[in-house]
Amino acid sequence: MAKTTAKYETVFIIDPAAGEEGVASLTDKFKSLIEQNGTLGEVDEWGKRRLAYPINDLLEGHYVLINFESKPDFPAELDRVYKITEGILRSLIICKDE
Repeated sequence: MAKTTAKYETVFIIDPAAGEEGVASLTDKFKSLIEQNGTLGEVDEWGKRRLAYPINDLLEGHYVLINFESKPDFPAELDRVYKITEGILRSLIICKDE
């Protein structure tokens, strides 16, 4: 039997040059996208942290962690949106059910 929903966790890193307003608007954008396609859980903003390695010559990034529940086809769409959004340095989506 196919799963109808699953629990996921996503972390994305925002370019710190976006400033506080840019970070807030990108975080709100992804929260609303998740709410439209599933159930938003805990949102944890880790703030500015040092990157493990330089990305585009940057040494720091603003980290955001979001827990959510959605249908199994939504994470692929979320990943696509991460990749085309300017200001997102890296992202990761994992399924917590497995």
